Amino acid sequence: MRDSHPVYLVGAGPGDPELLTLKAVRVLREATVVLVDDLVGEQVLDAVFGAGPRPRIVQVGKRGHRAGATPQAFIEKLLVREALSGERVVRLKGGDPLVFGRAGEEMSALQAAGVEVRVVNGITSGLAAVNALGVGWTDRRAGAQGVLLLTGHAQAGGAAPDWAAAARLAEGGTTLVVYMGVQQAGAICAALREVLPADWPAAVVQQASLESQRQAFSTLGALPQLLRTQGFASPAILVIGPVLTQAAALAEEDLLTWAARQSG
Repeated sequence: MRDSHPVYLVGAGPGDPELLTLKAVRVLREATVVLVDDLVGEQVLDAVFGAGPRPRIVQVGKRGHRAGATPQAFIEKLLVREALSGERVVRLKGGDPLVFGRAGEEMSALQAAGVEVRVVNGITSGLAAVNALGVGWTDRRAGAQGVLLLTGHAQAGGAAPDWAAAARLAEGGTTLVVYMGVQQAGAICAALREVLPADWPAAVVQQASLESQRQAFSTLGALPQLLRTQGFASPAILVIGPVLTQAAALAEEDLLTWAARQSG
């Protein structure tokens, strides 16, 4: 390894600044340059630095294949350049760096340049989403045997997840948690329905852990239309599985109670 400071890949969590780890706060305050992900809100930086001095902040936003997104190769070169110039570098990512955060590519680029890499984990947004829904993604009472994290956003030119295989796992008690799946929800639900029934429980959570968070319970058959009619958009998580059944029933009961009070 070269004589440089280690580069930290830090998870900012799902959005609520109070969900940052103590180590993340310490590492950020020791940094001289921070490369910030598109999904990291300004409130996170405010919570860490307040009105005091800040390191150099470099926005390297990219969400999907949209125009204006920062190319991944550029981010990797910038990380290497800043590290080799003697900076204390932090790459700040939404959620956890190791969950659909392309951390592996950045780690490989840095290691190839002789730069040490350290990872500070964060709370992944999928976990924040099931918390928002009031469920445990491995609740044994619902027969849950495990959880499968999937991406609904395939790499350009790459293969999409094997949704039929995922559906068969779901039949056996695996809760499916889909990141970046709103745009492709119609195709995803259709593929899952080749194995699972249309009334299989499903839900969506947008901006989990933030004050702007909103969520809705549905089914595989109805979820795509619900997303369209209620205007759900990224960043959002889809959760699919029987662990949702009890929470969905309680939510419907609360809604009926509220409606009765309004009409009375």
